[in-house]
Amino acid sequence: MKQKLPSPNGKRIYLATPMFSAMEKEYGLKVANLLESHGYEVFVPFRDGYEAAHLEGKSEDELVAMIFAKDIEEIKKADILFMLLDGRAPDEGGCVELGVAYTLGKRCYGFKTDTRTVEMSLDLNPMITGCMTKIFKDFDGGTALKLVEEYILKQDL
Repeated sequence: MKQKLPSPNGKRIYLATPMFSAMEKEYGLKVANLLESHGYEVFVPFRDGYEAAHLEGKSEDELVAMIFAKDIEEIKKADILFMLLDGRAPDEGGCVELGVAYTLGKRCYGFKTDTRTVEMSLDLNPMITGCMTKIFKDFDGGTALKLVEEYILKQDL
């Protein structure tokens, strides 16, 4: 794990992002880089925490305990949770992280570029949207990042 310096604006973000393919990781890092370029300290679980696929010599119970404890610790330290909502349904782990953050009184933001649920005339589950301060939706990943940046420039997260 690389050592992170405190953010100049004092705000810490936990980035709840799927991490099960190269494309998910690449996009998650783009979002993290954008937030970091605006002075936020961002915890990305697969970059700054543990990833089960890369841990060897541990039992399933040990992996679960390590990952769960680290992620909960980082959510507690964060001021904000930022969640990528793409996929047929939002990532299950991200949904748990959102629930923990919301219960702890953290501001929660969502980010959605995936059109699958729109095409099926469905929206996000109200238990997810109800936790969010704001959801940035644009079905072009690059444009969606610009929406987040415009919001940050007008007001703090």
